[in-house]
Amino acid sequence: MALADNAGCAKPSEDFSFPEIIELNVGGQVYITRHPTLVSVPGSLLWEMFTQKNVRSLARDSKGRFFVDRDGFLFRYILDYMRDQQLVLPDHFPERSRLQREAEYFMLPELVKMLAPKLSKQNSLGDDPCQSDPEEVSPNADATRNLTSAGAMLPSAVTGGPGGAITTGVGATGTDVRRAGFITIGYRGSYTLGRDSQTDAKFRRVARIMVCGKTSLAKEVFGDTLNESRDPDRPPERYTSRYYLKFTFLEQAFDKLADAGFHMVACNSTGTCAFAHDQTDDRIWTSYTEYVFYRE
Repeated sequence: MALADNAGCAKPSEDFSFPEIIELNVGGQVYITRHPTLVSVPGSLLWEMFTQKNVRSLARDSKGRFFVDRDGFLFRYILDYMRDQQLVLPDHFPERSRLQREAEYFMLPELVKMLAPKLSKQNSLGDDPCQSDPEEVSPNADATRNLTSAGAMLPSAVTGGPGGAITTGVGATGTDVRRAGFITIGYRGSYTLGRDSQTDAKFRRVARIMVCGKTSLAKEVFGDTLNESRDPDRPPERYTSRYYLKFTFLEQAFDKLADAGFHMVACNSTGTCAFAHDQTDDRIWTSYTEYVFYRE
């Protein structure tokens, strides 16, 4: 009798409780896949969720999709691995260590081994410190790599650096080996101009500050304050106009650019005007402004 009860509990959970096509909401990103894909790796977290648990016990979002509170952009690689147990990443993939954390969370030991730093040499360039995830290696190894790169780039620093001075140690990596390039900062602003030129201006704190430039330079300057969610897989040597900053004050962006050795070389702005009310003189001005910064 006990065996019959066990069989009756296990089969509905696996065969009847879950549909063939499953919709997932992972950190706000929606994925649609088949039930056999999610249970293809026995012992994994997804296997446990969709075989050992009842469908009613899993968290769901407002539209009824199964919800997993993890990185939605990195989950695409987890799902690809679940399909055929192979790891395929874009060239110059910058988030191996974060993906390794996700693999550990989803209890995929073979994927964790594939993402281990000692097996990831073919996916790192090694000649550009900005192309590797700093969490992949120890601090000592990272410092050694930076010093090696600095030694290789000293000749260009002598000819193109300020004063042509040669320095060693941390000074060389922090000043002389910085690469030249452009970064453009853009924002949209608006303000109301009323009677007697009384202005309610709110354009110093803006809704979003956009960043355009080479990926490696943008990450170097803005670090953790750079939001890469709209273009997460952009290689370091490619350009993007889809990044934006996590803060909303222009002065903060200018401070970071100045600290990194950039100076403003150009700016432009466009504006349009519309009357807020037909019976008043209040006018709403909207504008788009760009500042171009350059580092030699």
